[in-house]
Amino acid sequence: MSTVHQTGPLAGCRVIELAGIGPGPYCAHLLADMGAEVIIVDRPGAGPYPIDARGKKSMILDLRKPEAVEALLKLVETADVLTEGYRPGVTERLGIGPDVCLKRNPKLVYGRMTGWGQEGPWSKVAGHDINYLSITGFLGMTGRRREAPMPPLNLVGDYGGGSMFLAMGILASMLKAKTTGKGEVVDAAIIDGVASMMGMFNSLKGFGLWTTDREDNLLDGGAPFYRCYETSDKEYMAVGCIEPQFFALMLEITGISPEDYGHQNDKSLWPRQHELLEKVFALKTRDEWADLFDATDACVSPVLNMEEAQEHPHNKARNSHIKSGNFVHPHPAPRFGGATPEYPAPIPKRGADTASLLKSVGCSEDIIKSLT
Repeated sequence: MSTVHQTGPLAGCRVIELAGIGPGPYCAHLLADMGAEVIIVDRPGAGPYPIDARGKKSMILDLRKPEAVEALLKLVETADVLTEGYRPGVTERLGIGPDVCLKRNPKLVYGRMTGWGQEGPWSKVAGHDINYLSITGFLGMTGRRREAPMPPLNLVGDYGGGSMFLAMGILASMLKAKTTGKGEVVDAAIIDGVASMMGMFNSLKGFGLWTTDREDNLLDGGAPFYRCYETSDKEYMAVGCIEPQFFALMLEITGISPEDYGHQNDKSLWPRQHELLEKVFALKTRDEWADLFDATDACVSPVLNMEEAQEHPHNKARNSHIKSGNFVHPHPAPRFGGATPEYPAPIPKRGADTASLLKSVGCSEDIIKSLT
């Protein structure tokens, strides 16, 4: 049985997470980090949990069994939130769709995480982060001009457009349920979230300040003052000095005169300015440049790998990474001014809480034995 002491702004809230992968579990992970009691309802036979299960409880239920469905619905009666990431129609076929659950608990927030949304011609087809990004227009904005677009891991779609928007929708709906007594179905589609995040670029294009050509714009590597440069040891520095005062400081530290560089925002000079900065950054190692730019306002920083990031002085000062067992845990985010949560919270064993949770919602010993 898991023993997790819940603190934080969501302490006292109960979340049921129907087990899945990617953005759904990560959304529930954020809620757990903020103090919610999160119960993973898992299928039989799966392996150990990753970091996004920390601080959660786990129960195993075979939802093909009617008695398991009834046990889950009893748990739903005690919950504030249920999250699921199946294809549209799956929970309805299992007998745990939103209509059934809201009938058992009218205050329930029913969070649905999908790539394509609950309706539309592609709503029931398979997809992954790269596919969702491809049809939102985002993927076509990434990478070098004459090369294939580069997927940004699965951070922008799954976790940015998916998990974060689902978490925001859940929290908003919890406030509504608290004031009105009525629950809500939250339809969080990754394509919707990514489209929302692209609003700034649509605005820039509307102002005539963005083109559809890759590596031709302010934030896509087109601007010489907003891209990465290779150093003498084949590492990289990230340059992001958009504002003129930060740009001037970058020139000062690199030893480039403003006259030699030319006007910062003269797009016709960008190719020559790219070449100039490439030559200059190639003169020193990454760490030599990092020392020169350390704690300045030039907006120039070293590009670190995962292990190096854990040792960066700023990350260490904020306790951003903690080694625990086989994992390096990220600190819960955002941080709150009240009580500090148990950190890192333990990762549960699959099914460790099945019997105790079934007992807590009034299941008989015979039912508990049949389901465990």
